[in-house]
Amino acid sequence: MKGMNILAETKKHKLTQSEEALKKEIVGKVERHFGKSMDEATPKMIYTACALTARDRIMEKWSKSHKIVKRDGNKKLYYLSFEFLMGRLFSTNVLNLMLTDEYKNTLEDLGYDINDIVELENDAGLGNGGLGRLAACFIDSLTTLDLPAYGCTIRYEYGLFKQKIVDGYQIELPDPWLEDGNVWEIPRPEETVEVKFGGQVYTDWYDGRFSFRYENSHTILAMPYDVPLCGYDSKIVNKLRLWSAKSPDIMNMREFNSGNYTRAVEERQLAEVISKVLYPEDNHNEGKELRLKQQYFLVSATLQWIIREFKERNGRDFKRLPEKVVLHINDTHPTLAIPELMRILMDNEGLGWEEAWDIVTHVFAYTNHTVLSEALEKWPIDMFKKVLPRIYMIAEEMNRRLMEYLNVVYPNDPAKHKYMAIIADNQVFMANMCLATCFAVNGVSKLHTKILVDDIFADYYRLNKGRFFAITNGITFRRWISNCNPDLAALITKTIGKKWLKDSMELKKLAPYAKDKKFAAEFDAIKRANKVKLAEFIKEQNHIDVNPDSIFDVQSKRLHEYKRQLMNVMHIMAEYNRLVENPDMDFYPKTYIFAAKAAPGYTRAKLIIKLISTIADAVNNDPRIGGKIKVVFLENYSVSIAERLVVAADISEQISTAGKEASGTGNMKFMLNGAITIGTLDGANIEMLEQVGEENICIFGLKADEVAARLRYNDNSEVQNIYAQNRDLKLVIDQLLDCPYIEGSRQIFRDLYQTLMFGDYGYADNYMVIRDFEAYMEAQNKLSQLYKDRDKWLEKAIMNTAMSGFFSSDRTISEYNEKIWRLTPIK
Repeated sequence: MKGMNILAETKKHKLTQSEEALKKEIVGKVERHFGKSMDEATPKMIYTACALTARDRIMEKWSKSHKIVKRDGNKKLYYLSFEFLMGRLFSTNVLNLMLTDEYKNTLEDLGYDINDIVELENDAGLGNGGLGRLAACFIDSLTTLDLPAYGCTIRYEYGLFKQKIVDGYQIELPDPWLEDGNVWEIPRPEETVEVKFGGQVYTDWYDGRFSFRYENSHTILAMPYDVPLCGYDSKIVNKLRLWSAKSPDIMNMREFNSGNYTRAVEERQLAEVISKVLYPEDNHNEGKELRLKQQYFLVSATLQWIIREFKERNGRDFKRLPEKVVLHINDTHPTLAIPELMRILMDNEGLGWEEAWDIVTHVFAYTNHTVLSEALEKWPIDMFKKVLPRIYMIAEEMNRRLMEYLNVVYPNDPAKHKYMAIIADNQVFMANMCLATCFAVNGVSKLHTKILVDDIFADYYRLNKGRFFAITNGITFRRWISNCNPDLAALITKTIGKKWLKDSMELKKLAPYAKDKKFAAEFDAIKRANKVKLAEFIKEQNHIDVNPDSIFDVQSKRLHEYKRQLMNVMHIMAEYNRLVENPDMDFYPKTYIFAAKAAPGYTRAKLIIKLISTIADAVNNDPRIGGKIKVVFLENYSVSIAERLVVAADISEQISTAGKEASGTGNMKFMLNGAITIGTLDGANIEMLEQVGEENICIFGLKADEVAARLRYNDNSEVQNIYAQNRDLKLVIDQLLDCPYIEGSRQIFRDLYQTLMFGDYGYADNYMVIRDFEAYMEAQNKLSQLYKDRDKWLEKAIMNTAMSGFFSSDRTISEYNEKIWRLTPIK
């Protein structure tokens, strides 16, 4: 026996000619790449060999499409994002090459299960949550639609962090996702560029214009790695460009020869820290400064590359730059690209301010992803000046000219000028820099965009309404159903044909089958099989037995107070209290599954994780409730774990405080796979309601305008009254103050009690947990009762899948291209 999870020696499938050829390729890769025979090869070697054969096919396709793109000279999109949460690429690339069955059959012939081979690939540590996953979906759909585009980000050596739960607490460890190498990336050392930080900038008058001289600046090398990406049945191959920080000095030999070995390599280590970790903790100045350096490092390296390529193909006719290039800023992290392009055009290429500004204001577009004020980035002036002295000079001039303009359009309104300023209150505001510059600005759902134009960005909106757009997010539906739920994909294809793989709106043809008993039975069997697999995974990872016939209620997303994991666990506490009081009550068994990472410095979010873990320990080990509730926290949430959850969930928790979630994309993945949403009228939940109908989604709670009114009037007595009148809620909140489920300090969750009842700055219940609690409990009970009627439940679940086609990122990208980018597909 060889390999792992060996299949039966009897082969049911005779390999086709192309599969025989693929088999020879894989065997050849093992022999030539590792110097091993198949009998000696480890499963990891088999994965690498398979990935290399897939990469060969992509590279061949890339070589051809690159020539066509270069020949046609069409406009290209450069999508700047601090995150690209790609997940595992092998299964996606094989799917997009339309070779999944070929690889499955070939590996089976070699004695391997393709699912086991896929599991051996590390998740790329290039993102955290929805922002990065959205960027990954976008680059996939851009390529599928044959639109020339490049994703640009940093090659984070250790990703965000690897999460471990120890005694209920989140512990952050390095995520060494590159320790086995990355078979998909191609290093491009010949395209390395220099990025300069700090020092002094001096102005000289030379040849009739100002020139700028740098002294004592610190140079970091930016070396690119390219990851080729194919779309589904696409003609072209696009790429993800990852920048890695390198020191120009390999080692200080003088220090080394003096015996100071640590100091000999210290400079190199300090230089390369820029690309070590995604989102270094910024609750201290060193962390803030590192984040600022990361953001400039990404945009400076990217723009130097873009301008060099532009000049190679178009000479120095920079007026044509907007015809050939569109730069999209995905949230505010890459905003420094704006002054950096001004610097390059003026300082390096000799353009005047007006000429450079006219170009810059026609190449940049900006997507906002948040309405939370703390997430709209700003930098202290002193730090900004020190790290980026020339960029600060440009930002100052941008602000001076902006103030002149605002004095004309909004005269005698200093408060408004200050709110709209790029520089104010000793800070540099990134969102305002985008708003003052970009030719297009968009939100990512109808509600989110409405909040932007009516409130947060209203003053800019009134100046030019035509440049603001609402474009609802979408997902790469092929990955989130064909890859992670192949049995359901096969059922859909058998039922309505395969056109849906290219046109997601074809899924609507499933609607008539919602009441078809045979289809519903097959749909149900697939869901249960996925629940069994997830139950096995939970047993393996968490050593908890869960019942696959219970309701699987899943909340998987970044942990933040506005996403209200706290409300979810408080409702579990209330249900638990009821069961302890009355073990014989009518209660359908439920398994609550959480998966989330909290930012390392977000103390309250980490405390919520501790609360979930504490309640899980109490509930899972209490014989009085007979296993009717189980609570699971899956550590180290990733794309791969998400793929297990979305296919097995019965209920999808999308319960953010109304008006706080820009869009969400997890909601779409669960919907696609037949989960029923319990949620507020927030983000894309509103469009989901429009698509699926109110009878097939469970909406509860305050609306965005009602939330805003309560925050505006700050009536804390309302919170006190609800607490006093709701017995279940009062008991739960009292248990937060004096927790009966934990040994030692019973007041460990006092901070959660405090923020709910009294708030941090006098605003009690800032995220409407108490105010929405009763409505949430009622919605949960409604779904539990509905689940008992299997025919009705399955009808609603099937309708969710049938009406999810609108949320394809192919549709989203088509909207972006029609409204903003104006790219021409490659023929």
